[in-house]
Amino acid sequence: MNHADLLLPGEFGAATRLSPKALRLYAAQGLLVPVYTDPSTGYRRYHRDQIPLGRLIGWLRTLDLPLARIAALLPLDPRARQAELRAWLAAQETELQHRRELVEALDRTGRTDAGTPTLRARPQRKLLCREQRVHIGELEAFTADAQDHIRARLRAVGLPDDGLALVHFHGFVTRDSDGPVEVAVPFTGSVEPVDDLRVRLSPAGTDAVLPVAKTDADFPKILHAYDALEAWIDAHRLVCVASPVEVWPGTDGALLDVTYPVMPNGGS
Repeated sequence: MNHADLLLPGEFGAATRLSPKALRLYAAQGLLVPVYTDPSTGYRRYHRDQIPLGRLIGWLRTLDLPLARIAALLPLDPRARQAELRAWLAAQETELQHRRELVEALDRTGRTDAGTPTLRARPQRKLLCREQRVHIGELEAFTADAQDHIRARLRAVGLPDDGLALVHFHGFVTRDSDGPVEVAVPFTGSVEPVDDLRVRLSPAGTDAVLPVAKTDADFPKILHAYDALEAWIDAHRLVCVASPVEVWPGTDGALLDVTYPVMPNGGS
C-alpha cells in the first residue's frame, strides 16, 4: 500500500464534504470503512480511491435515503443505481400526490354542498359480518365480495338477503392506511356463520345521518361529507359513540348515507 495515497479523516472529510460524525457513522454501518487503522494509536486512514464512494454516499444522504437503502444501492453499477433511484423518486411523487389529495379534501373552502344532517333512530338488529384491513384502492372490491358472500350465506339457510349493506370504518382507510373495514347485512332468524363470517348484535340508538350523492362519493371527495357531519355533531353538542358507518343505499335517492352513532353530551 502506497502511504502517499492514505488520507487522515480530516483530509478525507475535506475531499468528500463529510463531517467527522458522518465518517464515524458510515464506518460503523460498514458503508465507508477506513482501509487502515493503526493498532497502537487507533488513527484511521482512508485511501484516495474511496473519495468517489464518499461523495456518492454524501449525495445519497442529501436525498434523505435511509442508510439501509444506501447500502443496497452502493454495489450497483451506475445504470442500475439510477434505475432504482428513479423508481424511488416515482414512489415519492405518488405519495406526495396522495397527501395533496387529502390536503385538498380537507380544504373547507372547496367543499361542495353536502346537504343537511339529521338524526335517525337505529333499531337493534342482528348482523352477519365480514371484516378485513384494506387500503382505499381495495375497498370497493372487498365490500362487493363481502356482500356477495354474506347474502349467499343468508340465502343458503333460507333467510331474506335484501337487507341494507352497512360498511363500518373502524380506522382510517386511505391510500396509505389500511384501516379495519367491517361489512354487515342485517337479518332476522338464525344463521350459523361460516368461513370468516361472524354474527353480532348491534344495539339500538341514534345516528347522525348525512346522505351523499353519487357525484360526491368518490375518495377523497367523500371526506367532505365526513367533515361536514362531524362539524354538525360537534355544533349540536353530540358525542360519537362508535365508528362511522356508510349505509348503502342511502335515503331519498342518495347513493349512500354517512352515519355516526351518537348520544347527547353527558347522556347515557
